[in-house]
Amino acid sequence: MRRVRIGSDLRKTKLHLKRRVWAAFVLLASIFAASAAAQEQPGMRCDNATPAPDAAERRIVVSIPDRALAVVENGRVVLKFHVSVGAPASPSPAGEFRVINRVANPVYYHPGEVIPAGPDNPVGPRWIGLNIKGYGIHGTNEPRLIGRDVSHGCIRLRNRDVKRLFARVRVGDVVELHGTRDAETAGLFGTSTPDTLAAESQPTLSASAAAPAR
Repeated sequence: MRRVRIGSDLRKTKLHLKRRVWAAFVLLASIFAASAAAQEQPGMRCDNATPAPDAAERRIVVSIPDRALAVVENGRVVLKFHVSVGAPASPSPAGEFRVINRVANPVYYHPGEVIPAGPDNPVGPRWIGLNIKGYGIHGTNEPRLIGRDVSHGCIRLRNRDVKRLFARVRVGDVVELHGTRDAETAGLFGTSTPDTLAAESQPTLSASAAAPAR
């Protein structure tokens, strides 16, 4: 009888230990789940993680010669703006890039110069950074220069326009900077570009950080 009692006590002890281990595991899992949920709250999320609007394909197409920008979603133009591009001494880079960050009310940093967000900020109220160091799409404190080749290489928009663009695009979107006119830019921009064109008025097309450069 003594052996039976010892074996029974041992089994009870093992069962008790298993229950405690399982309870600890459940507690840890709950803590991790609560932590992950807290990070998903709107106040805790980085803007770069904001889900993109539903679109199978979104591209920002810039014609440097036309000094114009269009947002194309699923082969359809949804926004179109006049822009400023790089001056002859500091041309905008041609090629295909991607959006890597989005900053609302950016602070402008330059050696010996820090300009807070506000009307005097050279990059305006929004910064859309590209995966080429120092270059991006942004607003301006000199709206009278929009439509000219005057920047240090960045693509500038009027502040009201860059806010609309910022709200539309997301990190990872393709940005095409066309250095010469081609069939697509001719179809997009023709010989003139209205300030802003709404999506419903556009034709359907076939789909074919360091200091900013400003």
